[in-house]
Amino acid sequence: MSQNLVKNPSFEFYDKCPVKLGNLKDDLHDWSAPTIGSTDYFNSCSTAMGTPENFNGSQPSNFGKGYAGLYLYAPEDYREYLQVELDQQLVKGKNYRVSFYVSLAERSDFAIKEFGVLFSNKKLDVPIKKELSKMHLYKQEGYEYNYLEIGYSNFYSDTKDWILVHTQFKAKGAEKYIVIGNFKSNKRTRMFRTKRNANQGAYYYIDMVSVALQEPPLSESALVAISNGKETKNIELDKSYVFKNVLFEFDKSVLLAPSKIELQKVVQHLEANAMLSIAIHGHTDNVGKPMYNKQLSHERAAAVAEYLITAGISKDRISWQGYGSEVPLMDNNNETNRQLNRRVEFIISKEKN
Repeated sequence: MSQNLVKNPSFEFYDKCPVKLGNLKDDLHDWSAPTIGSTDYFNSCSTAMGTPENFNGSQPSNFGKGYAGLYLYAPEDYREYLQVELDQQLVKGKNYRVSFYVSLAERSDFAIKEFGVLFSNKKLDVPIKKELSKMHLYKQEGYEYNYLEIGYSNFYSDTKDWILVHTQFKAKGAEKYIVIGNFKSNKRTRMFRTKRNANQGAYYYIDMVSVALQEPPLSESALVAISNGKETKNIELDKSYVFKNVLFEFDKSVLLAPSKIELQKVVQHLEANAMLSIAIHGHTDNVGKPMYNKQLSHERAAAVAEYLITAGISKDRISWQGYGSEVPLMDNNNETNRQLNRRVEFIISKEKN
């Protein structure tokens, strides 16, 4: 994976353990707020600002001990933002990928449908509490910007899991700082009610922020699949391949870490080729009851599909099915053959109009 250029990306390094709301710029190392909105910092070292329990509900930290929290929608256009300096300025003309994980706080009344990402050549410091609009931005002399908007559907309304938010862009060459938040007024913000009544805003937790040089497409990447028992990097359409490194513990359907590294390369290929779809097939050996094996193989295929969906690939482009031990590659007469039969296959095809 390419180097992440964001300093302190998972909010682990702090100057002071947080003890009160709105103190992120004083407590957290590297990060700041570009306005006087009171962005929050949470860390398990604290009782008052701890994890997983805090004033806006419960949210475990999946990437260490800390994460940030901010309002992206609130009465009277109140806004909060996150700002950090990159390790190096981006190179003009190069393609980059920006990503971060979000989870909507349980006590939010609203969920928004877009996240804004602003790159600038200098650190911003604007004395306002409302939205950081174009009017405010272009009043700052000597600044250059690259603004991106990331929009999905109801992924942003999830109050339990961390959801990956990401997009690709071409650098203008002046990007040295990144700001995350909602740059629109309440009137212009696309959002929906979440049927909650605790407060009048959309409050999100954010973690694991990344800006990295875009990886090459699948045909040029390090993804290794297996076809006819041999490893290959040349993935052809409408042909079945076995994932080499999509792995599970015995009798489990939870993806192991090496699996996610390999699947991320599939995500990159599907992002770069919007007309392609993927079918995922799970298989087992013949040890155990056939119905149980079929269910386990289906759950493993579903785990792969869920990873791709969470990474931003449309569910409409993904299908999955479990076959149990019905389609063996080899006879199940020894452990070596049974191991080959325990597999997850994939087929990439061009979507039919």
